[in-house]
Amino acid sequence: MEKLIITCAITGGVTMPVQTPYIPLTPEQIADSAVGAAEAGAASVHVHARNPENGAPTTDVEVYKKILPSIKKRCNAIICVTTGGGLGLSVEDRIKVVPTFKPEVASFNQGSMNFSIHPLAKRYKDEDYKYSWEKDYINMTKDIVFRNTFADLEHFCKTMKANNTKPECEAYDVGHLYNVRFLVRDGILETPLWLQFVTGVLGGIGSSPEDIMHMKHTADRLFGSDNFNWSVIGCGFPHQFNVAALSIMMGGHVRVGLEDNIYVDRRVLAKTNAELVAKVVRIAKELGREVATPDEARAILGLKGLDKVNF
Repeated sequence: MEKLIITCAITGGVTMPVQTPYIPLTPEQIADSAVGAAEAGAASVHVHARNPENGAPTTDVEVYKKILPSIKKRCNAIICVTTGGGLGLSVEDRIKVVPTFKPEVASFNQGSMNFSIHPLAKRYKDEDYKYSWEKDYINMTKDIVFRNTFADLEHFCKTMKANNTKPECEAYDVGHLYNVRFLVRDGILETPLWLQFVTGVLGGIGSSPEDIMHMKHTADRLFGSDNFNWSVIGCGFPHQFNVAALSIMMGGHVRVGLEDNIYVDRRVLAKTNAELVAKVVRIAKELGREVATPDEARAILGLKGLDKVNF
């Protein structure tokens, strides 16, 4: 098997401050956490920005300008910038990070979907919330569609191609893989692909072994196994580590991080992203799979290099 690419999703746009005091929110916290994850073994870090005043998701490029150069200066990790951003943000706000920063990799969500975290509202009392926006944001997701129309997909993909940014295709369900195939057949998206199977989101596919294998077998059938690399995201505990172990054994790659899961063990909050990365490194070692360095991951994915980004 090729070496294991570990991606760490640092803060995300749907992990709420009410859920954990350890989610990084300020530019300094996000950059420090990304560097720590890289030092623990992550070849790639997936970066969202947060409003430093209240922790809310933001696409403000001025905030990104405080995060991205700080990570680049201190480590060699691949920096994957989100184009998901946060729920309810406009398409133009989400994509502007690509022409602004020209990252090596950017996330590329593959279809419109219900994307909800509204059950969280049942877990907390009004006095539990750290910021006033959190409760409304959680409840809003019950009646919102995460928009990624075919016009959006074409716009995102062409923007990434113009800036020599590798699309990281986020597939939340099997139908999203068929969307990827359409883009490939239409000449908009090029192979080899970098696929992330996102599992466990309310509105998408689950995180059972059968779900993971179905996604992988579908991708094999649609693209041919030589035309893509793949990774798995398991949202929540214990899914993050269960699907990580399965992917490691199947020859895939792994994403962990506080964006997707806040626990390092049952009922034990992870205090850092590095803890989550270190646990996957241990699992990989026990299963006999070597972990890729950032430059080895760049070679596997065919990336342009950190010297060619615009930050």
